[in-house]
Amino acid sequence: MTAPPLPPWPTVPPASGPVLLRAFEAADLPMALDLSTDPYAPLIGTMPAHATVDDAAEWIVRQQRRWAEGAGFSFAVAEAATGRAVGTVGLWLRQLPEGRATAGYFVAPGDRGRGLAAAALTAVTTFGWTIPALHRIELLIEPWNTASVRTARNAGYVREGLLRSHTEIGGRRRDMVLFASIRGG
Repeated sequence: MTAPPLPPWPTVPPASGPVLLRAFEAADLPMALDLSTDPYAPLIGTMPAHATVDDAAEWIVRQQRRWAEGAGFSFAVAEAATGRAVGTVGLWLRQLPEGRATAGYFVAPGDRGRGLAAAALTAVTTFGWTIPALHRIELLIEPWNTASVRTARNAGYVREGLLRSHTEIGGRRRDMVLFASIRGG
């Protein structure tokens, strides 16, 4: 059984407060290079640690392909005022036939501490609710990641529980805290 096609790419960029979500561009290379300096990013995604310019450019191309490949929406998080990329947020729809999606977000180290991740998560969640079949968006966060927990709560997500030994990260099984937002909830 093949998965149904994804909803169309938004014609109006999702936005919240200081950010808007848009397709990745080659000009997002400085953000990608900054993101690669975070020691956690390579453990949970496809960005290599301390990426070269070529590595970062290839990562951008992979993000541009996510929707066409049926994985979901990979957005560059950009400052609404300037269009400069500051991070990434994804809405992953492999479980859309069950009414579920997962989201993930990352703000590049040089742009943290301004509430951009919570704004991006709010924007992608609001966009998610435009998809009629979607009823639940989940986040999985390691318990030690207090900044991400704060981001989830600031975007209206509710903690639902601890999933012990849930995900392998960096060669180790890790506990994850499950947060969720539900349609109308």
